[in-house]
Amino acid sequence: MNWLRSNPVAVIVLAQLFGTSLWFSPNSAAPDLVRAWQLSTTDLGYLTSSVQIGFILGTLLLATSGLADRFAASRIFALASLLGAVLNGYFALGCNGLNQAIATRFAVGLCLAGIYPLGMKMVIAWTKGNAGSTLGLLVAMLTLGTALPHGVRAAGADLSWQGVVLTSSVLAILGGVVIFLLGDGPFLVRSQHRPRIKWGAALMVFGQRNFRSCAMGYFGHMWELYAFWTIVPFLVTDLIIRAHVPAAIQNTTISGLSFAIIGIGALGCVTAGFLSKRFGSPKVAAGALALSGFICAIYPLFAQAGLVIAIAVLGIWGIAVIADSAQFSAVAARVCPPELVGSALAIQNSVGFFITVLSITLITSLVESLGSNVSWLLLPGPIVGLYFLRPLLGISPDQLKPST
Repeated sequence: MNWLRSNPVAVIVLAQLFGTSLWFSPNSAAPDLVRAWQLSTTDLGYLTSSVQIGFILGTLLLATSGLADRFAASRIFALASLLGAVLNGYFALGCNGLNQAIATRFAVGLCLAGIYPLGMKMVIAWTKGNAGSTLGLLVAMLTLGTALPHGVRAAGADLSWQGVVLTSSVLAILGGVVIFLLGDGPFLVRSQHRPRIKWGAALMVFGQRNFRSCAMGYFGHMWELYAFWTIVPFLVTDLIIRAHVPAAIQNTTISGLSFAIIGIGALGCVTAGFLSKRFGSPKVAAGALALSGFICAIYPLFAQAGLVIAIAVLGIWGIAVIADSAQFSAVAARVCPPELVGSALAIQNSVGFFITVLSITLITSLVESLGSNVSWLLLPGPIVGLYFLRPLLGISPDQLKPST
């Protein structure tokens, strides 16, 4: 398969785009699900949170069992994509109520743990030397994958909600197939023995000042990120209704704008990657976190300023809210003791995604009653993140290292 291996990183990031479209596929069909299953906004939050919980447990399983190192990453990625696609398809065609849907989406979350993290490992396996330059591109693909179901809904206005969800399944299968054909790269040696994660030692790394600062900044970022992605359609719907957009094009307009607001975050990821080469990852992460926090505070004012202005502000928010993600990962890898990088980052990511469950549950339960003011509930994340990130801002990039 020389045509695949001529540009393997492009193949991997495209496959990740297709695979991660499973993550938020029901959110693009939220109005139809509300009508079909008589769901509340809180119920939709439970659907999203169940995926997050599945992802958390899946990543912990991969970290503690050693599966990610005992078997080829490409095979795990392909299998996870196939199973995720089947489960996503069952959600569309087989589920007939909330409880069954929550269980199915939880299982999809487990599968996503074999797609997103393994995509990162595959990039390392196919990149000789510095793989960090592609990390922002991978997160950009996660962002576009999150937005993709909204884009499918906007492009196929006549599609049923089942058709939108099934499109994500088809894309995930395609992504899994090309990764299976690509195989693992030559620059990462796979261990023949199952590693055992040193939980006690990994937890102790939070006692190190630099790692703790980065981790707490990341936790603040995660409080805001997935909750924002979850409520974008609700914020857009509120704007569309108040702008008296004709009913015939409301659904298409909501889906198209939601796709643009979330998807434009990919530009933020790539731009942050370039800026980090000049200013360093901590300063770039802090800048993005400060901007997104500022918009959390002022969005209710702009929501009253008219559709165009409000959408523009949401677009800027969409860029800033994800731009810092790859930078936190880059810093964490630098300031964590080399022998604990894998286990410590697994724990950090698990805590971060657990925090998203809390924020998603809170935000979706109050968005109907608070309207645009719900953005204020996201503000504590950036504030806490910036507070703890301060010690890293005075350190030059070449001085980022583990500390006591």
